[in-house]
Amino acid sequence: MAFVVSAGRLRSLEPPAGSLSTWPGYTAQVTANYNATYAAIYRTQPAVRTVVSFLARNVAQLGLHTFRRMADNDRRRLTDHPVARLLAEPNPRTSTYRLINALVSDKAIYDDAYWVKLRGEPDEDGEPGPPIALRRVPPWRMEVLGPDWTDATGYRLHGTNGHLDLTPDQVVHFRGYNPDDGRRGCSPIEALRQVLAEEFAAARWREQMWSNGARVSGYLKRPLEAPEWSPNARERFRAGWQSQYSGDGPQSGGTPILEDGMDFVRAGINPQEAQYVESRKLTREEVAAEYHIAPPLVGILDHATFSNIREQHKQLYQDTLGPLCAEIEQDIGLQLIPDLPNSRRVYVEFNIAEKLQGSFDEQAQQLQMAVGGPYMTRNEARGMSNLPRIDGGDELIVPLNVSIGEPEPEPEQPALPAGPPTVEEGPDAD
Repeated sequence: MAFVVSAGRLRSLEPPAGSLSTWPGYTAQVTANYNATYAAIYRTQPAVRTVVSFLARNVAQLGLHTFRRMADNDRRRLTDHPVARLLAEPNPRTSTYRLINALVSDKAIYDDAYWVKLRGEPDEDGEPGPPIALRRVPPWRMEVLGPDWTDATGYRLHGTNGHLDLTPDQVVHFRGYNPDDGRRGCSPIEALRQVLAEEFAAARWREQMWSNGARVSGYLKRPLEAPEWSPNARERFRAGWQSQYSGDGPQSGGTPILEDGMDFVRAGINPQEAQYVESRKLTREEVAAEYHIAPPLVGILDHATFSNIREQHKQLYQDTLGPLCAEIEQDIGLQLIPDLPNSRRVYVEFNIAEKLQGSFDEQAQQLQMAVGGPYMTRNEARGMSNLPRIDGGDELIVPLNVSIGEPEPEPEQPALPAGPPTVEEGPDAD
């Protein structure tokens, strides 16, 4: 018998605000002395956040429609089916957009995403009712149970107040590919670890440079023939130098005054030599490539033109979002739809076709060419502009130079009267 999960039971497992757990080990070693969770990398690495948010927002704004397959070449849109109602209102505090946005974000960050099915009260036989709500669970809270590395035999939801064991039929698990364990995915952040480590080191160096008043690195050289320097005098000079010419001192960025023939020796590299702009672009390009996104779509416009951006926008919905949407659709069809009543031959589909139809002008021109004339009434056009209907506006206006139906046969022309015979001219003519 399946366990009936309630929203209150899930909320009792929530940790205090601001706490962060690394369960079950979603952590990347950025440097030798710094480990960061995937969530922390998403919050602190601009390139990762830009790409992940781009993916999630573009998938979430697509409509998720429900259909029933009537025949091989016939299907019917369902708007009042339990699947359509559940996805339209996953729970009282979550919209479809937020649910899909969180799902794609989790998939992009962890290569795993989880929905917990909240079921109704059990029936007379003690069996739980169909799912009445869906709750997104952060992947780092969910532990996959079972000795079988090919499939999960259970799940354990962890919280600060304990844990909750769930059976596979209570969870919708969107998992990616993992070469070592078929029960969970393998985060793309692991493949980006070296690139993110370089970006982290560069950002830390920039922060140190700006905290030092954006002055170049270097050291002071005191000649050997200078008067002897007592420890107190050396410490006084060091403290005065730092208070005046470094950080946010009163003369930060000004011209320092050196004593006893001292000389300032420049050391390190400057921002131009470090190629900061190029390194930031490289990091974003590497992250975008890992998620199969064209660079111009995430703000790298070095080689962008109007035509190639237009083609890359089509490629986004065909080659980047297409496989991701197909994966989500099939997981919903496999793990959620069978739990709902009257679900035979029911499936869900993202409305990607609408994004590939082109602009309104292009669609209007194509439709008019296809039907051979105007295809919209005045009231339909006014409705698109949020204007009220008018009398007589439901009739389709047909221009006078457009005919409908079979063309009328042309009238026969009367025969011309016979004229006098003509005489052919030639060499034998009289």
